Amino acid sequence: MLQWIQGNLLVIVFVSYFGSKLHRPKIIGIGCFIMGTGSILTALPHFFMKSYKFSEETNMNLSSNSTSSLSTCQINQHLLLNNTSSEILGKESESYTWVYVLMGNMLRGIGETPIQPLGISYLDDFAEEGDSSLYLGSLYAIAMLGPILGFMLSSVSAKMYVDVGYVDPNTIRISPKDSRWVGAWWLGFLLAGLLSIISSIPFFFLPKNLDKPEKERKVSASLHVLKTKEERIQMASSTNHGQNVTENTTDFFQSLKSILTNPLYVIFLVLTLLKSSAFIGALTYIFKYVEQQYDQPASTANMVLGSITIPTVATGMFIGGYTIKKFKLTLLGNAKYLLVINILSFILYLLNFALICENRLVAGLTVTYDGNNPVTSHTNVPLSYCNSHCNCDESQWEPVCGNNGITYMSPCLAGCKSSSGNKKPLVFYNCSCVEEPGFQNINNSVNLGTCPRDDQCTKKFYIYILVQILNSFISSLGTTSTVMFVFKNVQPELKSLALGFQSLTVRALGGILAPIYFGALIDKACMKWSINNSGKQGSCRIYNSKLYGNTYLGLIESFKFLTLILYIVFIYAMKKKYQEKDTKASENERKAANEAKLEFLNNDG
Repeated sequence: MLQWIQGNLLVIVFVSYFGSKLHRPKIIGIGCFIMGTGSILTALPHFFMKSYKFSEETNMNLSSNSTSSLSTCQINQHLLLNNTSSEILGKESESYTWVYVLMGNMLRGIGETPIQPLGISYLDDFAEEGDSSLYLGSLYAIAMLGPILGFMLSSVSAKMYVDVGYVDPNTIRISPKDSRWVGAWWLGFLLAGLLSIISSIPFFFLPKNLDKPEKERKVSASLHVLKTKEERIQMASSTNHGQNVTENTTDFFQSLKSILTNPLYVIFLVLTLLKSSAFIGALTYIFKYVEQQYDQPASTANMVLGSITIPTVATGMFIGGYTIKKFKLTLLGNAKYLLVINILSFILYLLNFALICENRLVAGLTVTYDGNNPVTSHTNVPLSYCNSHCNCDESQWEPVCGNNGITYMSPCLAGCKSSSGNKKPLVFYNCSCVEEPGFQNINNSVNLGTCPRDDQCTKKFYIYILVQILNSFISSLGTTSTVMFVFKNVQPELKSLALGFQSLTVRALGGILAPIYFGALIDKACMKWSINNSGKQGSCRIYNSKLYGNTYLGLIESFKFLTLILYIVFIYAMKKKYQEKDTKASENERKAANEAKLEFLNNDG
């Protein structure tokens, strides 16, 4: 992700500015081809690396005739642990295959650069006056087909084991709900790369200019930009410079200075950055949030959020673009329209706090090992009478679910004495820590895997999906207005540069930084970390649901609140600028009327 953004940042401003002077469709086609090549390159490491091993503690082979090697409660448990073969968590590799991922993501970022700024400016330049908003809304709505297909593909590939076709499914004891499960991540990159390369072909056959020349566009769309006649002539002459590198460079920095000294553009740029940071942070961790909060596998999260939410977003984008055209909203009216949309989105998102599930009952993390009492801290929870004699490895993560509804971190910590051998599903028996009140003499059992969430939490998941659909629809109503504000607050010849610089700022400060501080704060909610083969901290196995929810949702709502404040400042600045413009216009009209009257009197005399 970071490499993709870095590749994008390397060229986005220069491509946005200089690309607008060249054959834009061909540049977009070249970008699509480079992006497809990068996607295929990103998937190559899968074919060079050894099989993925999801556990370093055990060496389980269900196809063998031996019984399960998962640790159980035995006096000589330490001998069993020492005899198990060491497995490395992850995919082993003796080469520097990460270089392929780095270069692939860099190429993807570079190839994606010209598509949005040059494509949107190309569409806006040759659209009839007043139709740009409708075209942009339609474009964004159709573009949502890509994420829909992407989410559906990722849902299917997430259900497939990463080494599908190479590993016997009977030897895989974990399910997609397990935190150690890795799906066929590489499949999506291969298909996306091929589709990108194929889609690049039509762009090479589009003309540089459409039937309507760019010079015939009506200037009324940009009358709000206060520019003197001399400044416009100077800007027009600077954009028609030859191929001299020095002149082009000087022209570039003059144009960049022009947009950065525009107060309305700068305010809207910061506003967009805050809004995008909330969106990027939410999108980065929403699937992990659904997995941890509602116990839904990644495949289900992808399918539900993708197939339901994305069409809603596409519909909202189209309706938003049509609304602007239908009611012919002014720039100030658009700003107020966006403010109302963001207020509704902020209020609606507050409902998510009521949909946070209770923490799981996990022995040794949220409750004591005997399951009778809650614990105040998940660190250094002492063993109980039921497993203190088992010599268990407390760092092991092989979760099992007891018939008392409590999850144990391993069969050993549940006090289990035996197992069902190599049968699936795997069951462990004679678990001393799993005892129901009044039935302490009955042999209690546990099943491999964490305990499912209760019905109340499942109901909250469906309500959460409904809230996301409504929130996505409301938020998407303002997508077209957001793009139009970037265009209408700068000179017409600087539209591509303004959109490119906005993308640069959002991706540098939002795309790179937002996932970092979102992830750092979310990690504070982790209750159980894995330990890799070198003894260092690995990935998080299970989170504190309440702390995760409050942190994740709280960060998003904080950005939304700051966005509302800046929208109010932006509307105030627009009103002030328009008032100054109207005052100057009135003075000029009054002066012109007086001069005409004086000239009439002189002629009459």
